[in-house]
Amino acid sequence: MITRRGFLRLIGGSFLSMVSLSAYAIGIEPMLLTHVKRYSLTPPHWPAGLKLRIAALADIHACRPWMTPERIGSLVEQANALQPDLVVLLGDYVDGMQMVTADVPAPEWASALSGLKAPLGVHSILGNHDWWHDHAAQLAEAGPTVARQALESAGIPVLENDVVRLEKDGHGFWIAGLADQLAIRPSKALGRHGFRGLDDLDGTLAKANDGSPVILLAHEPDIFPKVPSRVSLTLSGHTHGGQVRLFGYSPVVPSDFGNRYAYGHVVEDDRNLIVSGGLGFSIMPVRFGMPPEILQIDLG
Repeated sequence: MITRRGFLRLIGGSFLSMVSLSAYAIGIEPMLLTHVKRYSLTPPHWPAGLKLRIAALADIHACRPWMTPERIGSLVEQANALQPDLVVLLGDYVDGMQMVTADVPAPEWASALSGLKAPLGVHSILGNHDWWHDHAAQLAEAGPTVARQALESAGIPVLENDVVRLEKDGHGFWIAGLADQLAIRPSKALGRHGFRGLDDLDGTLAKANDGSPVILLAHEPDIFPKVPSRVSLTLSGHTHGGQVRLFGYSPVVPSDFGNRYAYGHVVEDDRNLIVSGGLGFSIMPVRFGMPPEILQIDLG
């Protein structure tokens, strides 16, 4: 039988363990040196001889004290050190929670991102928070958002239901970027019910009008079941890997598909999806088992 002293020691030890884990999840793991998550694959229909390195950054969520312009600058240096052929930004540059000491104005985080360098350029899409926190865009149910204007002013093109054709080593390929799938929030005052996306998958892919392979940028991974096989690779963010992930499982995932598209490399019917764990956080400043990450993706 456990004694009173033993019981108090057990309770005290459990309490200290919980405090330590909480301190780690809030104060340490979110601020750890960002992990580089590497993937190497040759998707179906990928041209022989085309080797392409992509660096992908997702869900920056600029804010103080967690994701300052200075920290974004260090992420830029880390991404550049990978010597990518191409850099893609997967949306959600704006902070996504109330537990911040200050917002980071769009020109500041965009200026920090302008330091990204790659021979084939830097290309971006927007995320839901880039729309949700833009009051004028929500009222108009249309852009351009403040985030888009900031990125373009910093020299970073934004793809919203649009494409760009690139070439490397004599091979052409397309980067296709979707507009956000949850862009317009519900509003009782405006009579809006449910989220409304501005994405147009079919219209976007129709612009990639030759047989060259397509890399699709889609902030939310929930579009993946609709993505046709002509798309070699879909890159997404949004989920943050659940922010808390243990033994390959995340208890809370902002996706209609739960853990199916929560994180990592997913292959379905020879179609490839990679979901980034992201760099910042939303709702709560907590990461556990899911440190911040930059993606390095080597194709071919």
